[in-house]
Amino acid sequence: MNTTPHTSSSPLATALATAKRPLILDGAMGTMVQSYGYREAVSDLLCLSHPEVILDIHRRYLAAGADIIETNTFNAQRISLTDYHCEHLVRDINLAAARLARQAVSSFVTVPSGSPEGFSSSPRFVVGSIGPTNKALSMSPDVSDPALRSLTFDDLAAAYTEQMTALIEGGVDAFLIETIFDTLNAKAAIYASEEAMQATGRRIPIMLSVTISDAAGRTLSGQTLDAFLVSVSHANLLSVGLNCSFGAEDMLPHLRRLRAAISPVTSPNSTPVTSPVSTPGVFGGSAAESRPFISAYPNAGLPNQLGQYEETPALMAEHIRPFLTEGLVNIIGGCCGTTDEHIRAIKQTVEALSPSANNDSNVPSSSVKPSAPLSILHFPLSITLSLSGLEPLFLTPEVGFINVGERCNVAGSRKFLRLIKEKAYDEALSIARQQVEDGAMVLDINLDDGLLDTRTEMCHFLNLLAAEPDICRVPFMIDSSNWEVIRAALRCIQGKAIVNSISLKEGEEPFLSHAREIRRLGAAVIVMAFDEEGQATTYERRIAICQRAYRLLTEQAGFPPADIIFDPNILSIATGMPEHDRYALDFIRATAWIKENLPGAHVSGGVSNLSFSFRGNNYIREAMHAVFLFHARQAGMDMAIVNPATRVTYADLPADQLSIIEDAILARREDAAERLTELAEDISTAETPAPSVSSDSSVSSDSSVPSVSTRLITALRRGITDTLETDLAEALTQYPRAVDIIEGPLMEGMNLVGQLFGEGKMFLPQVVKTARTMKRAVEILQPHIEAQKAAQDSGNSGISGKSGKTGHSIKSPRVLVATVKGDVHDIGKNIVSVVMACNGYEIIDLGVMVPAEVIVQKALEVKPDIIGLSGLITPSLEEMVNTVRLLKEAGIHVPVLIGGATTSRLHTALKIAPVYGGPVIHVKDASQNAPVAAQFLNPETATSAQAQLQEEQAALRDEAASSTPLVSFEEARRQKPHIQH
Repeated sequence: MNTTPHTSSSPLATALATAKRPLILDGAMGTMVQSYGYREAVSDLLCLSHPEVILDIHRRYLAAGADIIETNTFNAQRISLTDYHCEHLVRDINLAAARLARQAVSSFVTVPSGSPEGFSSSPRFVVGSIGPTNKALSMSPDVSDPALRSLTFDDLAAAYTEQMTALIEGGVDAFLIETIFDTLNAKAAIYASEEAMQATGRRIPIMLSVTISDAAGRTLSGQTLDAFLVSVSHANLLSVGLNCSFGAEDMLPHLRRLRAAISPVTSPNSTPVTSPVSTPGVFGGSAAESRPFISAYPNAGLPNQLGQYEETPALMAEHIRPFLTEGLVNIIGGCCGTTDEHIRAIKQTVEALSPSANNDSNVPSSSVKPSAPLSILHFPLSITLSLSGLEPLFLTPEVGFINVGERCNVAGSRKFLRLIKEKAYDEALSIARQQVEDGAMVLDINLDDGLLDTRTEMCHFLNLLAAEPDICRVPFMIDSSNWEVIRAALRCIQGKAIVNSISLKEGEEPFLSHAREIRRLGAAVIVMAFDEEGQATTYERRIAICQRAYRLLTEQAGFPPADIIFDPNILSIATGMPEHDRYALDFIRATAWIKENLPGAHVSGGVSNLSFSFRGNNYIREAMHAVFLFHARQAGMDMAIVNPATRVTYADLPADQLSIIEDAILARREDAAERLTELAEDISTAETPAPSVSSDSSVSSDSSVPSVSTRLITALRRGITDTLETDLAEALTQYPRAVDIIEGPLMEGMNLVGQLFGEGKMFLPQVVKTARTMKRAVEILQPHIEAQKAAQDSGNSGISGKSGKTGHSIKSPRVLVATVKGDVHDIGKNIVSVVMACNGYEIIDLGVMVPAEVIVQKALEVKPDIIGLSGLITPSLEEMVNTVRLLKEAGIHVPVLIGGATTSRLHTALKIAPVYGGPVIHVKDASQNAPVAAQFLNPETATSAQAQLQEEQAALRDEAASSTPLVSFEEARRQKPHIQH
């Protein structure tokens, strides 16, 4: 992307900046062509068939006083010309048109001897006319199929690139992308202009002109004028303005709205020209260096019943007078129905009101203080974050905080995932609609799932959303870990979206490449605090990564600071692991640092991550979110992905609960996590009856005294170690071998913990506490296991999977764990490692972003008993497939455990297991890894466990294969039966 302002050195930009009056644009080409008696469907063809006519029209406009003339190329791209089988003439038409206009202008830049009236020594300019085509990227051509599009963004951009390349080569001074009725079409043209300039090696300014379709001030695709301006504010614009649709009289209020949105001005009587709504200047408010010039070229009134424009030159000139006296425009001209006589009348009015023609100090310069062109490098740091759907969203002090709806996320909402998989799009749309009704100001959309064609589903759903004005009035957040999905999604959105997210995990080059493309496509960006070393979990790492990313984005990628949103990683607290206790506090501290040290940048985060340890207890989770947001917002947090319908607020919390939760979030006490867990357990117990536990034949005859096995199961479930030694000593008198205690009540307790955790009746810190209790029990029993082994001189008393029944022995079973290549998340993997280590397993942790080849090499070296692959993002799923395939090729067949947020039983059965030679087991929760591993490592249970796994996975594959795939509406129509009568 261009990072050098190309308009500041442009002759046209210089002329606009130094002019004492608005420059005059020419009038309608089509109207003039008709006056010559030509009725061609595409007047652009006259550039080749009758160039003398086009040349004469240009000269007539120049003689009338036009400073700027447009090339005769409004429809000269292959999308429009294909309708007339003339697409092969695109380059010829545009080259000819630019050269004709250039030829006309060249004779008007000097004053020949005896020159006729109308010749002038002032410079004249040629702008390349770029029309909108007759197709829309944001709207369906078929009312019965709202997701259908006539063409793609890439097709339109390619067509525009071809046209613009020829126009540059023909010598135009600027591009005029005009009569914009669909902002996404305009964004495609802006994107193409950069392609054309790179291809030719010549930079020229870009001018935009939008057409309003109704009195309310919306485009045909539904955007308000302010939303349109936000959507194109990423472009390096010379000017922005209005044309067509209305006569000057009806255009006036919209032009006032345009000027107020770009920069407030003052009328002659010192009355501010204000917006009907209180919004900041889209292009920077008072910062003149960031504002484009303003243009207007209305029709000659409204057409009559015969489609003719009847407004006379004198009347039109009178109607544009307020444009001049209020200082609303820098460029003024005519559109449909205007001729050279209309331009002459406008020129006379402009000159009559210019300071050079009238010394009355009460008559202002018609352009007031000329604005300078917009430059992406000169956004003042005070500009606020601006987003748009059909309507704009400005992060002003009055707005304060942006709620991002979280439910259109397949990873966070099982219902939404099910609806997308079932193609129940109407119901999926209702989820989006409900979030907007509940107060979501932005919608987070995530369709990353291993069993979905994510790119196709994302584009389809976005196209459906575009047909729902009550939903798409708000901006969208494109949430994906797949770059190609993000790139495709941005090509479906006419508004200004947020990309969630990019990071430095793959280094600076991919980071900058992605950032530049996001900027070219007109979106803001969330930057996660990740780098090549992985996820930042400490305060120091968070701020270091954010500072590095900020400098890269602002200094090398041309990003305005206001469009940079940092997510310094909201991570789970109260997990039972002390190193996690400061995660929330460090996020809050990092937020305050970012706001103080990275001017203009914003802070966001996914709040639900904070309370993952307490899933299943909605009250505690919502209470934690409310407290966290209260403190994070005070530190400067600007937005968050939350449930907009949350019922718990900070003010609602009882003082005792608030104190406990704040202690945990702000890390004010060493026992804060434990006290929060107890609070969650108390609330959960009040809502859910305590689960029953099974017992064996050793239950005491006195039913009021629990058996030792029951006491051990209860101790394990509650994570209590106080009575372990006494209970285990008693158990040793009742069980033949020490290992039988592990295989019996202790393993039964661990299975119960896994069940309760899966049902949401236990929390992660409780699971970790349970694992540590299990570790302590094994340590107590280990001497007895060794003594019995020595006495029996046998290798059958352990549980290693090699020498014993369940894997417990002097030699611990070895587990190789890794987060696969492309993924830097390791919190879940680390928790699994702790839980398994507490259950007697030796952990070999390769870390994050581990290539498949490294995993295979390490497996061959250490010969693990089991391998654990972790991944949180969708691309991880494909990398897991690649990893097990390479393991098989290396002759490795040990059990592989698959875990992570995007993984599933179905994906594991369909995609991963079939390419491996050994068992591949999907493990949903951290608590289940140890019991599952024990099943597959115990010689007495491994065979049956593997047979059961194969049966389950075969059933899943059969079920998936038997499901009738749905086809598109168009395909269904093509497949309809043809019945002959």
